[in-house]
Amino acid sequence: MMTNAEVSGPDNDGATKTEEVLSVEPKKVEIEVNGKKVQMLEEPALGLEIKSAAINQGVNVTVKFVLQQEMPNGTAKVIGDDDKVDIREHLSFTAIEPDDNS
Repeated sequence: MMTNAEVSGPDNDGATKTEEVLSVEPKKVEIEVNGKKVQMLEEPALGLEIKSAAINQGVNVTVKFVLQQEMPNGTAKVIGDDDKVDIREHLSFTAIEPDDNS
């Protein structure tokens, strides 16, 4: 946790007062993409950001892959590049090549 001091100006008796403002930095958590551990900050992230983090950490996927979040009930939810996900410990994703039926 970081502390920043801010001067907020004189108080009622004319003296300058200082207030401490606490800023909480998001912690790193571990998620899983295609069975591989990926470190991310515990904060909302877009689907594209999840794929990019996985790529940067050596997971063999590309940004063109379709990202799916593995749900606790055994189903999967497709996460679009612009969809927000609240990142937290133990989330699991699968990224697969898109079907090309052309």
